[in-house]
Order: sequence, then C-alpha cells, then structure tokens
Amino acid sequence: MRYILILPTILLAFNLFSQSLQLSENAQIGVITCAPYQGELYSAFGHSAIRVYDPVHNIDYAYNYGTFDFNQPNFYLNFTRGHLLYRLSVQSYPRFKHNYLYLNRWVHEQVIDLNQEQKQKLFDFLQWNAQPENQDYLYDYFYNNCATKIRDVFVEVLGKDIQFDDSYITTNYTIRELTDLYLKEQPWGDLGIDICLGLPMDKKATPIEYMFLPDYIESSFENATLNSEAGQKKLVKETIVSDSGNPPNTFDGPPHPWTVFGVLLAIIGVISIIDFRKKKISRWLDASLLIITGCIGCLLFILWIATDHKAAANNFNLLWALPTNLIAGILIFSEQKKLLKKYFGFLTAITVLLITTWGLLPQQLNVFLLPLIVAIAIRYGLNYYLRKNNYI
Repeated sequence: MRYILILPTILLAFNLFSQSLQLSENAQIGVITCAPYQGELYSAFGHSAIRVYDPVHNIDYAYNYGTFDFNQPNFYLNFTRGHLLYRLSVQSYPRFKHNYLYLNRWVHEQVIDLNQEQKQKLFDFLQWNAQPENQDYLYDYFYNNCATKIRDVFVEVLGKDIQFDDSYITTNYTIRELTDLYLKEQPWGDLGIDICLGLPMDKKATPIEYMFLPDYIESSFENATLNSEAGQKKLVKETIVSDSGNPPNTFDGPPHPWTVFGVLLAIIGVISIIDFRKKKISRWLDASLLIITGCIGCLLFILWIATDHKAAANNFNLLWALPTNLIAGILIFSEQKKLLKKYFGFLTAITVLLITTWGLLPQQLNVFLLPLIVAIAIRYGLNYYLRKNNYI
C-alpha cells in the first residue's frame, strides 16, 4: 500500500520536472481564488493558487505558495523571529478543489488569456520554482504571501505586457482596516493581531498593497489588461465558479471580548469600591494585572526590536502594556512604598491620557481593549491615591 500511495507522487514529480515537456494548444492557465473560512484564523482571508491544465498531457496541477514544512530546521525559532520559510508545493488540482468545496468554500478560476508562448514561459517558470532548491521563500504577512506571489509570478514572466488598472479601488483603507474586514467573525483573532502588530499596519494601503488579500488578487486580475499583437485585451478570458451549493459553515466561538472584558471591568470596579472604603488594596489583583500586562509588554517589545516582523514595530499598545509592569508586579509585595507610589502615579497619568486621546493616536488600537484599560486605570488610580495619603 505504501508504494501505491507513493507512486502518484513520483509520477507527478517526473512529469513536473521534465524540462522537455511542451504544453499543447489546449492548455490553460488560471488564477485560483478560494473563499475565506472562519474555522481557523489563517484561513479567514481566503487563499490563492495557480492552475495549469492540459488535457492532452493529462496535466492538472495546483501551484500553491501557501505551504510550509514543520520539519524545517529551527522551525519554531524561525517562526518567532519572522524568518519562516514558506514554499511552493504542487498537487492535483481536482484534489485541491475538493478540499475547499468539502468545507463549503467556493472556488473561482480565472482563465488567463495567454498565447502559446506565454503559457509555456509561465509553466516553465513554475517548473523551475517548484524544484527543491527553488521552492522556498521568506514569508511576510502583507508583502510576500500566498496571494502576492501569484501577482509576482505573472509580473516576472509577462513583464510590462501585463497592466494592472487600480482605478476600480475607490476605498482608502489602511492595512489594519483591510484585515478587520475579514475578522468580524473572529474578534479574538482580530484583537490578537491588533495587539501584536504596530504602527506599520496603519499606513494607507496602495492599490498594489491591497493584493495581499486573495479577493483583491481576483479583482485586480479581473481589471487587468495584457498587451498582444492585436492590441490591448482583457487579461481574464473567463471565470469558472465552483460552489458546493451549501451555505458557509458557521462556528461557535468563545464569549466575545466585549463580554469578557466588560465582566472583568465590573468585577474590578466592585473590588475597587470595597478597597476604597476599607482603605486597603487587593495586592493579589494588582499583582496579577501588572504581571500579565508586563508579560504582554515584554512580548511586544521583543517582537519590535528582536525579530524581523516589520509590522510589529512602533507598537502603541506598549502604552498600557509596559514591560516594567512585570517588575512592579513583584515589588508590590515589598516595602518599596515611595517607588511604588511614584510608579502608580505615572501609570495613572499614562492610562488616563491613553483613554482620553484614544481616537487621536496614529495607531488604531482595538476598541475591545477599552474596558480592560479602564479597569487597570481604576486600579492604578486607587493605588496612587491610597499610597499618596499613606493609607498603605
């Protein structure tokens, strides 16, 4: 059975890397766009691939730039540092399509209007790119991913003959706003991205930068043109829609961040009222908040200065998640009263300033954080007041 399963892969590789293989006149090359899927965070943005179909040579391959190898050396270290290598993989297109339709995800194929020479050049490039020594590339969330690689392949092969018309884009979204469009059903994923990624996410996206999303690869190709001997023509000859006929899957996620942080704010508010009346502090609560926010701050600082995650730079979330909170969370059980009083005074000032200037910051902070930040501001203010008046 092992050899039966391995044989198709060997035959596929033999056909794929045969440099003498010439596509027939019946060959077609298409751009594949797959629907978003809310079952996983990474699939919420959809997917892109390239299809090469030649019935004469029994070729029907999907070229997929969205795969990676868990067994690559130092995988987790490279992932953390932003050095993750993705790769071009080749698989049976019918199987590729089936996997998406099985999850009730539609699949669109845009058949590209190429002449025979252009088809062959594109196929030869994909053959070369799929070889083991060429298949890996350094992944970037927004500038070098499974969608942008599709655009880059066509630009590499067709050069100035392909023209993208960006006039159809009438919005003025930032990169963060574009990601938000796809994460409405995943508020916790949206929150995590907004916390970890900083100011670079808030730049206005150019039309070419919209194409980090598969949907915009599809619409950009739909509006593109190709120079030919007969003049300029539409790049896409036709679009083939494959749909399972079933509605998209729905998923029950955890309680919404508004609910979780709202309940947390209410609990902290009640505890703070009790502490204020008794003129004492609940050290366990303040230590927990300081240590948790301090750990988040350390993570954000490391992502900023010690990795190649460019989008993690200049992160304004460090205004509420200060790495120094980690130390303060330990010192709160000590006798460093003067130091803690000054520190809580500083924390109170910076969190109140953050709340009052929320909408004016150059980085768009996630609004779900507001109840949490109000809660920690209450604790910081209470600590400063009680320490200033020598109640503790």
